[in-house]
Formats: sequence, structure tokens, C-alpha cells
Amino acid sequence: MTKEESNDSVGDAAKTSVSHPRLTDEQIEALSRYGQTQETRKGDVLFDVGDAAYDFVIVLSGEVEIIEQAGEEEHVLAVDREREFIGEIGMISGQAAFLLARVSEAGRVLRLSSQSLKDVVAEEPALSDLILRAFMARRGLLQVGASATLQIVGSQYSPDTLRLRSFASRARLPHRWVDVDSDKGAEALLCSFGVRVEETPVVIWQGEEVLRNPSNAALADLVGMDAGREPAAGELFDLVIVGGGPAGLAAAVYGASEGLRTIVLEAEAVGGQAGSSSKIENYPGFPAGLSGADLATRTVVQATKFGARISAPRRATGLKRENGHFVVDTDVGTDRGVSFNVESDEGRINHRATGICARSVLITTGARYRKLPLERLSAFEGAGVYYAATEVEAIGCSDAAVVVVGGGNSAGQAAMFLSERAGKVHLICRGTSLERSMSRYLVARVRHNSKIEVHLSAQVCALRGDESLDEVEVEETESGNRRKIESPAVFVFIGADPYTAWLRKKDGGGIVLDEKGFVVTGREVTRTEAGPWADLNRQPYLLETSWPGVFAAGDVRADSTKRVASAVGEGAIAVKLVHQHLAGG
Repeated sequence: MTKEESNDSVGDAAKTSVSHPRLTDEQIEALSRYGQTQETRKGDVLFDVGDAAYDFVIVLSGEVEIIEQAGEEEHVLAVDREREFIGEIGMISGQAAFLLARVSEAGRVLRLSSQSLKDVVAEEPALSDLILRAFMARRGLLQVGASATLQIVGSQYSPDTLRLRSFASRARLPHRWVDVDSDKGAEALLCSFGVRVEETPVVIWQGEEVLRNPSNAALADLVGMDAGREPAAGELFDLVIVGGGPAGLAAAVYGASEGLRTIVLEAEAVGGQAGSSSKIENYPGFPAGLSGADLATRTVVQATKFGARISAPRRATGLKRENGHFVVDTDVGTDRGVSFNVESDEGRINHRATGICARSVLITTGARYRKLPLERLSAFEGAGVYYAATEVEAIGCSDAAVVVVGGGNSAGQAAMFLSERAGKVHLICRGTSLERSMSRYLVARVRHNSKIEVHLSAQVCALRGDESLDEVEVEETESGNRRKIESPAVFVFIGADPYTAWLRKKDGGGIVLDEKGFVVTGREVTRTEAGPWADLNRQPYLLETSWPGVFAAGDVRADSTKRVASAVGEGAIAVKLVHQHLAGG
């Protein structure tokens, strides 16, 4: 085999026309207006793992290897040649580099800074589509390949292992999970870093840096999420969106595309409850359905393409008004906080660096799953009791009997998803009929699935096991008869409560909520409390709260329709109302 033939076969198995398209002369000419050419020598590093800022590179001649690193080990994933470009979705979404790009054959390249790439995405629609499709395809290939650059080592029965794996999965971080219970090489790997099995979970970055049971925020910092995108001291946004579910992300797309300086604050990983859905089949335009993670990723790319900032994980802890503006307090460590001032027409606002200052706020914090009222529930959460049904949670359910609790669409979708992986699915519903709360098409699928057994007028009354769940006891509510089901997993989908605790104030000066804790908006506001509206010459807008300039959309809003498409629509409508507010209307 010649050197050329050998190079063609190295690392190119995963390359496709989508992930690695070849540019035309016209496309290269268009890109050349945004960057500069550079001569390269063999061994030149164009960017390295962990680089917060790195260039978008077009190979004009020569070759560049794309390499995955784990300590001293290297694995060539692809070899890019003439007319191919180098880069990944992290350039757009604000993540540090996961891979190394090193010249393997001297030549010439065209380099564009990350800002120049964003200019291309904004100003060159055809090139934007080509580049973004390739970036998303490459991230998908990295995830399928389970990148060794980031490794999570821990037990499948550990709630903290599940937490880290879930966060990495929902944040689309390429990573490899090493299960200490089943991987024969796990103990040797831990020993090489001086870590005992009892100290897991641990996160290993680049085969060198180790974090013992880090928080999600610490993991995000380690891999450079939000790299170079932290709000500057004194930065004033037109719109702060609190919550990164469908409503918040839709508002980010419309807000940023219409020129508003926009930032999204998300407490966990973007996508909200919808982000953990295995398949959404009733979203218009996707007849075959799509996963919540795919929907979230696509929308994040759209939002950042237009210039929106996505900051996650960053939890809102309070909302206040100061001199005509709003400050959203967050849980970023106060040890990093510094005092600063923000100029406004009414004066100077002084607050900690953990606060985000804005001219308007949109609340899209959604809801949090309800829990079963059972003893020992907390002991099994993350070790047998789950509130999402994705590959991360289902990995230990192969050929076993699992229990799904709930009678709505989320429970039905979970049952269908798990039926492809588990040996048996017991669907426990308190109601007397699935048709009362589940879409007709989904009821038909559930009833025709031989691996799903439906238990109506039933409830889970006990959970049993030692370190992990072994048995579930189910009671028939009418007869009182009980049945024991040997199962390693219970998936709970029994509704949700609004996530609005951060809006409550002991002095009663917070945003007005209804008796269930949902945010009151529109004309309902003035029926319960006139407040500041008594001094204004208008009624609250449709999605406006008891504070003029603060809006709410999606599941967190009282009387909203709890559907993904509805949340997206409300997010778009909210941006129109924000414009009216900022214009003084």
C-alpha cells in the first residue's frame, strides 16, 4: 500500500459527505474575505484540546490530522485534505476544543477567527447551512465514538454517576463512561490516578486532570463550556431569559435574530423536560418524530448563530428591580464575584458579578417532576428511580422488567422507548382509562405492544432493595390487592409542579403566582393585584407578569397549554411583547 493509499484509510472511516464536505472554488473565495492564509509545516498545531478560542480552518493544500487525545495516547479520527474544513460545533456554542488539529503534510490553510466564523454564519446563508450541518454531524460522530478525551468513571448504581452522565449527555459533551461494576479495566485506570473505587465517580479530562465527584458546574468549567462567553462586568442585556426549555430557546432565537442583546440562563442542561424525551412525535414538521435532545441542540445552534448567549449550568436564585432595570441573581460562586456598576438613565446599579442585568426578563423555568410519596424514595433516586427515560437511564434495564408510573404522553413514550430495551414494561396508571390523559395514537401503540402490560386503577406503594432497587410493590386501588414485581428500575411521570420558588419573596414583593405556584400573566394580573399597573397608562400584555417588563412563557405560566409546540409559540410571542415594552408601548 502506498503512503497516499494508507493515509486515505487512516481515520476516515467515519467521514461522510455531510460531516466533511469539499468546498468549491466559489465557496473558498467567499470565505477568504473573512480570513487569512498561512503556510504550514509538518507538526504545526492549529488548535489543541482545551483551547477556549480556536480558528476555523480550510485546508488549501497539504493534510491535517484530527486527533483524539487521552494522556499520551492518540487516535487519528480523520485526515482533512484540500478543500475540506476543520472545526466543530463548540466553535458556535461556546465550548473548548475536544480535539487536536495537527499538520501531517505541509501546505497552506485559510484561517478564520471564531468571530469571523460567526460573521460568515450570519452573512452567508448557503455557507452557513453547509458548515452548521457538518458541525452537528461531527458532534454526533464524536458522541457515537465515545470520546476518550472526557471520561466519567463510576458505578451505574451511583446517583452522582447518573447525574454526571445525564448532564454530559444532555449537554452533548463527547465522553466515555467507564462502569466500575462491569469494566475490567476500570480499577487499573483508577489506580493509575491514585483513586480508589470508593471515591468514584470521577471525571478524567485529557487523560491527565481528575475531578472527584464534581458538580455539574465544575464539569462544565473543566471542559470549557461557555468558553470566553461569560458576561462582562457591567454588561447590560436587552433580554434575560431564565430557563432553557423549548419556550426559552425559541425566545432566544427570535430575540437574537431581531437584534436584542439576549442571554439564556439554564440551571441544568438546555432542553428542559422536553430535552429528556426519547421522542417527540407531535411537533409540527417532524412526522417521524425527533428526540428532545436533538430539538434542543438544533435550537441552541440557531440561537447562537444569531448571537444569543447560552449560559449553563447557571441557576437563577432571585429577581429584583434597581433603578429602572432588572437584576437576575444566580448561583455562580460568590468567591468569583466582584462588585461593579451598571450605568442607566436613572442612576447607577451596584450588584455582585453573580447578577445579570437586563432591560427585560422572560421567565421560562418550566416545571419539575413530581415524586412518589414513598418511604426510601430518596435512597433509590438515581439508583433505580428515574424521572427521564433515555439511553443513560435505560442502560441497566436490558432484558429486565421495568416499571413506568403515569398515564400521560410522557409515560406512554417512555413505555414505548423502554419496550425496545427491557424484557417487560409494567405501565402503572392511577386512572381508569389511558384515553383520559394520553393521545389516541399513543394509546393504540401501547395497547398493541406485547411487551407492555397496563395496570389501570393502580399505584406503586413500596420500593425495596439494598444499595439499588430490586422490587416494586403495586396496589390495585379498588380492591387493595397487592402484587410484587422484581424490577431494577422505576420511571416516574406523574406530572410536574412549576419551578417558581426562586421568584417568591418573604416580604410579599415577588412576582404574583396563582394558588398552584404558576406565574400569573396578562389581564389576570390586574384582577389579583394592581400594583405598579395603577400608575401606568396600559394593561399588562398577554404574557406580562405583575412586574412591567417581566414576562412568562411555557409551562411555568398559569393556564398555558403544556405542549412543546405551544411553549415554542409563546416564546416567540413573548419577544414581540418585549419589543413593545422596550419601545415604551
